[in-house]
Amino acid sequence: MADCQDRVCWTVLFAGAVQGVGFRYRTEHVAQAYDVTGYVRNLPDGRVELLAEGLRAEVERFLDAVEESMAGYIRGSQRHEGPATGHYHEFSIRY
Repeated sequence: MADCQDRVCWTVLFAGAVQGVGFRYRTEHVAQAYDVTGYVRNLPDGRVELLAEGLRAEVERFLDAVEESMAGYIRGSQRHEGPATGHYHEFSIRY
């Protein structure tokens, strides 16, 4: 079993034509293939926020898969890493 110190939390802000194109639903679907928890939600400024916790390699693979899946809509992204909180028990869409 992985130690809590092996777990990370990445927050990613996606910009571009990322709202109204199924971004959140596609991200939730992609998350089912990875051992990650967290959420995805629209922000009032037109960006999408994704927070993912899990083992570093798993989170990075998940984020790469999301970016590949939605590449035609993403114009830029900002990734911020922090320690995992353990607050999330699944990956879901927030409204």
